[in-house]
Amino acid sequence: MFDSTPVFDDLREESAEVDAIVAALGPQEWASPTPAPGWSVAHQVAHLAWTDRSALLAVTDEAGFQACVEKALASPETFVDDGAREDAGLPPAELLTRWRAGRGALDAALRGARPGARFPWYGPPMAAASLATARIMETWAHGLDIADAVGVVRPPSKRLRHVARIGVRARDHAFGVRGLTPPAEEFRVELAGPGGELWEYGPEGAGQRVTGPALDFCLLVTRRAHRDDLALHADGPDADRWLDIAQAFAGPPGAGRPPKGDAR
Repeated sequence: MFDSTPVFDDLREESAEVDAIVAALGPQEWASPTPAPGWSVAHQVAHLAWTDRSALLAVTDEAGFQACVEKALASPETFVDDGAREDAGLPPAELLTRWRAGRGALDAALRGARPGARFPWYGPPMAAASLATARIMETWAHGLDIADAVGVVRPPSKRLRHVARIGVRARDHAFGVRGLTPPAEEFRVELAGPGGELWEYGPEGAGQRVTGPALDFCLLVTRRAHRDDLALHADGPDADRWLDIAQAFAGPPGAGRPPKGDAR
């Protein structure tokens, strides 16, 4: 049986690293703008807190989570921003306490989940380990926005493997959410991990492939950087198209980040 404990541990570690950054900030720094237009550091933390609460509902209260889904369906373009605004105006200490409490409750619920259980989400239902993987992806991405806002450099860690994996698995979703037919064939994806190791996905003999640094791939699929600024290479027209639209998260794609050389 698959042991989910290491995934839950990685989520706890990823959250703790972001927590350490924001806990050291003064009140004015919580208002610092991040690369996400209109979002301050407080908005980023509030979004993480809100999404952790949503995940906790998915694990413990399916009816309560369904109410969240209905809100999302009613306003698909704004519900993420609306969720961030719920807590963003709280005093920083209170917001941080709320995030810590929520993610602690989620950690306990995931670890106590019945083996084999699947839980609803904004995309397909997920097992506890997959839900934790999704939380790692979002925590890393929003933590990166926070770090960029306050001038902190976060070196890549082995936990990026979770982000890369969900990015690869979400390939068909990236096509489908844009009304495109996903390619019939699997791609080969080969990524250089932060320690120099090779992370491999898909059949070795696939006719289309993507290669490059794992960090760059994770930046791409979380839409934290434009493809033009990344050292990723595609072989094959469908793989090349994928690098233009890849995303690791459910919901609409959003505008993404412009190239660094774009003055707009």
